[in-house]
Amino acid sequence: MQNFEIAWIFSELADLLEIKGEDFFKVRAYRRAAKALARLEQPVQELYRSGKLSQVPGIGKAIAAKIKEIIETGKLAKHQELLKEIPAGVLAVRQLPGIGAGRARALFKELAITDLTELEQAAKERKVRSLKGFSAKLESDILHGIEMMRNRQNSIRLSVARELAAELKEFIKLLPGVKAVSEAGSTRRWRDTVGDLDLVVAADDPATVLHAMAAYPRVKEVVRQESQRMVVNTWWGLAVDLQVADPAAYITTLHRNTGCKAHYAKLQEIAQQQGLHLNHRGLFNQAGQHLPIQHEQDIYETLQMTYIPPELREDRGEVEAARAGRLPAVIELGDIKGDLHIHTTWSDSALQLADVVQLCRRKGYAYAAITDHSRSLKIARGLEIERLQEQHRLIREMNEQMEDFTLLTGVEADILPNGELDYPDEILETMDVVIASVHTGFKQSKQEITRRIMRAMENEHVDIIAHMTGRILGRREPYEVDMEALIETAAKTKTALEINASPDRLDINEIYARKARDAGVKICINTDAHDAKRLDEMPYGVAVARRAWLEPGDVINTLDLPSLREVLR
Repeated sequence: MQNFEIAWIFSELADLLEIKGEDFFKVRAYRRAAKALARLEQPVQELYRSGKLSQVPGIGKAIAAKIKEIIETGKLAKHQELLKEIPAGVLAVRQLPGIGAGRARALFKELAITDLTELEQAAKERKVRSLKGFSAKLESDILHGIEMMRNRQNSIRLSVARELAAELKEFIKLLPGVKAVSEAGSTRRWRDTVGDLDLVVAADDPATVLHAMAAYPRVKEVVRQESQRMVVNTWWGLAVDLQVADPAAYITTLHRNTGCKAHYAKLQEIAQQQGLHLNHRGLFNQAGQHLPIQHEQDIYETLQMTYIPPELREDRGEVEAARAGRLPAVIELGDIKGDLHIHTTWSDSALQLADVVQLCRRKGYAYAAITDHSRSLKIARGLEIERLQEQHRLIREMNEQMEDFTLLTGVEADILPNGELDYPDEILETMDVVIASVHTGFKQSKQEITRRIMRAMENEHVDIIAHMTGRILGRREPYEVDMEALIETAAKTKTALEINASPDRLDINEIYARKARDAGVKICINTDAHDAKRLDEMPYGVAVARRAWLEPGDVINTLDLPSLREVLR
């Protein structure tokens, strides 16, 4: 089993126990275990086999025994018992904004509500507001939350799709006769959420591949099967659409299954205008002869245009730009020189300062900024001024011992509800990097929260605004904020906007990143890492930047250190 699958069982177990009203410390222990397992770089099964599970922080004997049970049986008896006792729909109710475990328990116990449909009906009948701790406004918010949740139920985070794709690709590569395999569709275009996972395989015998896929342990059921195609549902809740192509047609099949329909239709129209025919089997001349296609670049070159990377194939003007030779040379992962939003054990991270240096050096970075939480965020062990200054003294001492790498001093300062920052200016002005962000007060009006962030941008010491819309994919919608007004303010104040590379956030998205670039606003791509695994999520942020048509010059952490310092100050 994958690490995150085991972590998910513990996370859901904690949710179920919390809904039951079980001991707080037991619930917290399971949540800590889930986080610890999700952060591990080494497979849990390897640690289990080597007897090293108990060495993982947060994994005691009782948790280790449960991990052993999951690895050996594929499930956890306690978890299964609770799922029978508490309907799965109650967990969906718990995920609604403003509900949580306590209110989900009240709805279940007092109104016998077991899923979103029953909750929606009760809210419409005004039964919810009568419960203790509920109100008419919360009832209205519940109906709005249900509508939003239903709109996103058919999508899953990109990172989940890519993890499943990686596992399936490794499996398929081992099958006889398989020449190549790749993800396609929205997963290959790096959209922030995907509806299903598209895979394209080059193989001599499609039947062998399809039969193996149907028998794969992750597959729950076969939805549809044709001679060269199969659609299956997986136990992860994600459908997989598998297309098997003749090796000679693999590139054109992959190309056909990657871009959105409108993008591909425009290419077919251009081919027709040139007396050619383009489909998944190949590119043909008027005589019906195959034109040589070894790479996707060959398709675009034959159609007399610049190659369009997968991330750009969204019918947002990329075809016209490629024909005119105006397509940008979009940023690459290798252009990133450092990460400017990293947390450490000084606040709520698992990373030591020395870990950051080692891991960032390994990535080829020249610098990294330490930006722990500020003092008002008590839940994240935010730093009081004395501790912040102590950390910065230590960072300066470390820099004196390093020649090829620099740690930048910084902070992620909370933007307080009135728009002020969590530290006075005389503290902020001593730092290399000041990130400002909102962590509380999400229910302010659109006007209030917009003005709140504007005030932070107007502070001369603020360099970057982090995760500006506050969204958490699948769990929290963006808060009400006037993005156009904020982008305009960022342009005036020369404040950079962050693309948060966490697959849970990807905030700001490519639409706003492109608007920011067009307004002259610089972007910074950061991981917001709280552990070593999160430091590896930079590719997700770079993908957002590529989808936004950003070039290296649009992103400040592609600069060398002297140039970056000039931009920051």
